[in-house]
Amino acid sequence: MPANILVVEDEPALQELLALNITQAGHTPMRAISAEHAQELLRNALPDLILLDWMLPKMSGIDFARQLKSDSATKQIPIIMLTARGGEFDKVRCLEVGADDYVTKPFSPKELNARIKAVLRRIAPQMTDDPIEIQGLHLDPVTRRVKSNNKVVDLGPTEFRLLHYFMGNPERVHSRSQLLDKVWGHHVFVEDRTVDVHIRRLRNALSISGHQDLIQTVRGSGYRLSVITA
Repeated sequence: MPANILVVEDEPALQELLALNITQAGHTPMRAISAEHAQELLRNALPDLILLDWMLPKMSGIDFARQLKSDSATKQIPIIMLTARGGEFDKVRCLEVGADDYVTKPFSPKELNARIKAVLRRIAPQMTDDPIEIQGLHLDPVTRRVKSNNKVVDLGPTEFRLLHYFMGNPERVHSRSQLLDKVWGHHVFVEDRTVDVHIRRLRNALSISGHQDLIQTVRGSGYRLSVITA
């Protein structure tokens, strides 16, 4: 599942290069030339990850990161700082304000993509290309196939994304609104009950392989994928 990655960088050439790298890695770039510009974008949509340059005009990247981590709406968004400062003190400052990682300029596209993948793997495994297997149910994001005992489980695109998200976050309870944000996206306006329809379709598809009980309803809260039998 591709991630939406906000690039906050005031140098046009570097911003273009970062956006190209992100696109080639299979993700979707969003662009901002300043912290103030990024704030405007964040009012309309929340990205899955932010690449944030330290040296920005007006508000610095460090100050903006601190602001993001103090706001309940954005504090969970992972941040990778981009900095020309390679000293230990500067790296510690990045981490102290809440950044999840940092990349020192100049950096190679391979290094940046590896850092992005590592952060996404920690906080959102469903946004990487790593295959996942739970109780004999195997999901491959690259081929977009789900198999059980070498038999293909036929899923529609929404059900595939839904299962991918569940398998990447097992045992966690997800509300309908959280699933809409993570699986459908922030810009898609559909009713919460749409989730119930696709959950039923997903369970029906998984019933062929006997995995329908992995998807549990948590009354009053939402849904979870659980390998723990009741």
